[in-house]
Order: sequence, then structure tokens, then C-alpha cells
Amino acid sequence: MRVFVTGATGFLGSAIVPELIGAGHRVVGLARSDAAAASLTAAGADVRRGTLDDLDSLRHGAASADAVIHAGFNHDFANYGAAAETDRLAIEALGGVLAGSDRPFLVTSGTALATPGRAATEEDAANSTVPRKSEEAAASAAAQGARVAVVRLPPSVHGDGDHGFIPMLIGIAREKGVSAYVGDGQNRWAAVHRLDAAHLYRLALENGSWMPRYHAVADEGVPFREIAEVIGRRLNVPVVGKSSEEAADHFGWFAAFTSLDCPASSTETQERLGWHPMHAGLIPDIDRPSYFAIKQKA
Repeated sequence: MRVFVTGATGFLGSAIVPELIGAGHRVVGLARSDAAAASLTAAGADVRRGTLDDLDSLRHGAASADAVIHAGFNHDFANYGAAAETDRLAIEALGGVLAGSDRPFLVTSGTALATPGRAATEEDAANSTVPRKSEEAAASAAAQGARVAVVRLPPSVHGDGDHGFIPMLIGIAREKGVSAYVGDGQNRWAAVHRLDAAHLYRLALENGSWMPRYHAVADEGVPFREIAEVIGRRLNVPVVGKSSEEAADHFGWFAAFTSLDCPASSTETQERLGWHPMHAGLIPDIDRPSYFAIKQKA
């Protein structure tokens, strides 16, 4: 298949691209800079120049593709509303091109807010009290006749090159001199290694038995305190609990994420796709010098 991939040079996308090429697919990656274009060319992919808010470029990329993976997102969580709106418009543009065809369209979302406090499953629709624009846009594309499915990622997609939530926690611990958790720290985060997640995207594209939602989840629920303990030990700083009020001051805007209890299951995904995570789980993966070698900014 000729697969158009947004976010192709990002942390996850840069794993999806070689996964697809290694399986014999031709990849066209969206690139917003010369450096991104050069990276895609070096990986063996074709390049389409553009950004997530360049809707014409997205439409042209989808029009010439046999399948589309939308893995791009502006990870400015301090300005999440604007990022989510850009994501919605991008999905609508891609879905409009694919409507009425049998070309697979994978949209990326998350497990974190699906069912707070209990393990989310693939059967769970998006939480109506905390709507996800990505899933709403995917549902709209499906209603127009696009062959769309959602791939939900857990709060931590980890591995070499991680610049997501775990590095944020490391940066805050360095700045504050303590590694903190909220309450008793027993709230859980689901997680997956980036290479396992990339493999899931490929299997989902190739699988003839389509599901509306896939869960790219390896660790169903890692207690947040265990994450804080690894960070504290590696940085040689105290590990402390914070009340909800103290957490707001300690973590800033990130406090809402640190207190989330958001386990998730991938049982149905694994059974349907024959997907079985093979890479390191969250705790052994982050408990390595490479996660702490470069100072991260909170």
C-alpha cells in the first residue's frame, strides 16, 4: 500500500515509517521543514511538504494514498484547546477525501480520559463528559463513509527519544529537587513502547477485520508512585507525596495529568490483530541512564 502518514518524523511517526517500509509498503510522510524532509528521505519515504493546518496539503496527500495514518499532533498541552481544534480540522479534511472509499484511515486518540477510574476497553466510546475532538471527528468521517478506526495511545508512549510526559516529570523533579506523586500515588497510568505501538498501526492497516477502536496498551496500569520512585532514585532526590492543593503548585498545568487514574486494557486488540507487545515495559524502560542523560525542561 501507499500510505500517507502525518506526524511522520515525530516520536511515534518515526517508528511507524520504518515499520511500514520494512513490511513492503510505500510511505509518503508529511514534513514541515527541510530537516524533516531529509529525515524522511533518509528513511526511504517520499515527502509531502506541509503542516497539520495546511488542509490542502493534507487533502492532496490523502487523495494519492491507499491508506492514511494520522499520527500528527501539536503537543502543546499548555494550549491543548487550540491543538485539539487543529487536530479536528485535519481529521475532517483527511476524512472528507477518503469518504465513500475502502481505503483505511487510522486516527490517533488517547485512553487517558475514556473511563477515568476504571480500565478502559475498546468497547468504550469516548467519554461524553470529556469529549475528544479526534474521536468526534473520526465518527463524523465514518458517518460520511470513510473506513476509519481510532488508535488510542496511553498517557506514556515511551522509548528512546521520548519527549513526552515522563521527561516532563524528570524535568520537574530536577527543578524542584523532589520527585512527587499525588495522594498515595496509587493512581495508574497505562503505557506502551513506541516500537510496539508502531507495530500495532501496521497490523491495523493490514488486518481485514476492522474494529472501530484499537488500544495500543502494553502496561495496563502502572502506579504513578512507581514512576516517581524510579525518577527519585535516578536523580538522587527525595520521593514525596503531595496533596491535590500542593500538586497544583508543584506540577503547574501538568498537575491534572499526574493525578489521573486511567488504566486501560488491550485484550480485544491483541486478540483481533495478533498484536503482542514485545518491548520493555514502562518501569524497566525508564530505569535507564538514557532517560536521565540530558536535562529535560518541565
